[in-house]
Amino acid sequence: MFIQTLDVLGTIAFAISGVSVAMNKRMDAFGVLIIAFVTAVGGGTLRDVLIGITPVTWMTNMTYVYVIFTATVFTIAFRRKINHLRMSLLLFDSIGIGLYTVVGIEKGIAAGLHPIICISLGTMTACFGGVIRDILCNEIPVIFRRKEIYATACILGGIVYFLLRLFPIPDNIIFMASGSVVIIVRLIAVRFSITLPNMYKREERF
Repeated sequence: MFIQTLDVLGTIAFAISGVSVAMNKRMDAFGVLIIAFVTAVGGGTLRDVLIGITPVTWMTNMTYVYVIFTATVFTIAFRRKINHLRMSLLLFDSIGIGLYTVVGIEKGIAAGLHPIICISLGTMTACFGGVIRDILCNEIPVIFRRKEIYATACILGGIVYFLLRLFPIPDNIIFMASGSVVIIVRLIAVRFSITLPNMYKREERF
């Protein structure tokens, strides 16, 4: 039940993130809804297909569809009250990847997968909805931009998750702590312009 709650919260966060990007691109109402939908369920759909869950989760539980539609309408209705759209997008995107990383890891554990594969699954769950969103919006996906700490934050959160499992800590605390690591690392990286090393720096001199 707790994991499903996290999944729904992540769905809301990513739906709002998708709406924000689509509105920046001045899409019509249908386009905004589609971008919100693929952002919210794209990563989870890939996850379910990889571990053999068919039909995928959102097709068998209409809660996700209702949540995405409601979040889309709410965000459009109150778009004028969002003063700093870029920061709002960053916040909801960070919350989304934090929650979805944990959900993806839990799905991997339930499928009996190795911890490394579980972390990979959590990272894909968190990141690939945004990849689809950015491709449809004609943007370079955030996960592939050198200046963005995105997938790295998910991986660190996944490592923290399995480290905490070595101690007698309640599951809910582990979920929240590891998800918070993802969110905090992402926000700190953006706030202080922390990036991955530039592998092309030497070549640019020539």
